[in-house]
Amino acid sequence: MTALPIRRTRLLLVLAALLLILVSAPSAPADAAETDGHAPNRGAEVVAVTQVADRQIDLSVRSAALGGQTVKVRLLTPDGWKPGGRGRHWPTLWLLHGCCGDYTSWTGQTDVARTESLRDVLVVMPEAGWNGWYSDWWNYGEGGAPAWETFHTQELRLLLERGWGASPNRVVAGLSMGGQGALLYAARHPGMFKAAAAYSGSVHPLLNDESVNRVMGFFAGQGNDPLRVWGDPVAQRGVWEAHDPYHLAGRLTSIPVYLSCGDGTAGPFDPPGATDALEADFNRQNQALASELERRGARHVTTHFYGPGTHGWAYWQRELHASLPMLLHALRVDR
Repeated sequence: MTALPIRRTRLLLVLAALLLILVSAPSAPADAAETDGHAPNRGAEVVAVTQVADRQIDLSVRSAALGGQTVKVRLLTPDGWKPGGRGRHWPTLWLLHGCCGDYTSWTGQTDVARTESLRDVLVVMPEAGWNGWYSDWWNYGEGGAPAWETFHTQELRLLLERGWGASPNRVVAGLSMGGQGALLYAARHPGMFKAAAAYSGSVHPLLNDESVNRVMGFFAGQGNDPLRVWGDPVAQRGVWEAHDPYHLAGRLTSIPVYLSCGDGTAGPFDPPGATDALEADFNRQNQALASELERRGARHVTTHFYGPGTHGWAYWQRELHASLPMLLHALRVDR
């Protein structure tokens, strides 16, 4: 009758020995699971990877900052880049889309994928929402999702650097809403970007009532309450100023900045007689920001206020090429 307790005792001893082996075994580094770009990384993880064209990879990224939503990020990869981006880290250009666009806008509407000077650069084109405004939404003072700024500047940045070949050597450019985003990120995250370019950017939404009403109209897109984004422009003026590049101009004086815009009249890429009140408004905003940067002593500002021209892709493609020498010089990329 004593055999059963002995067997149980031996079993317990074996289990204890196994447990001791597991506990004493060397553990992996704390961030080892994050370095392959497929594991959770401070709230973001890659859940799918799709090759869409030569040198074009789409990452499906699930984000805690976006409330668990999965969005896509398009990468235009440099020569020599390998899946997973292991081994080498590349100078990185973040290229931001505008309102009503998405992560495919730049490759779908311009020749960026065929631009030879970008073959030594990793180009990151993230989803930013139809009208996300590159902001962590105010949400009536409660914060929370969507937090586009947190997604881009924290979650996605770390994910790309730890698993997809992005380096901390970064510049940023964008059009319209994305032009505002480019300047916001550069100003609100000092040192994150070495240069910034805005093409027809919404760079001073507090300029006047017309500008405020126009951006509130964009905020209301897709049935959203416009007050969710930055709140009321009077009651929450501080929130608005914190997302207005004009009011952040003092934080942009230490890096090269490129500003371009048309005046809203018919230009070389428009039909005769075309007018564009949106571009005219953004032109006034850009002129105001350029003057404020000059007043604050910025020494590395390039402006191209080219007169006739509307709010369209032909101009933004041209301005991307015009600003690339500045952006690539900041990255120390020569080609």
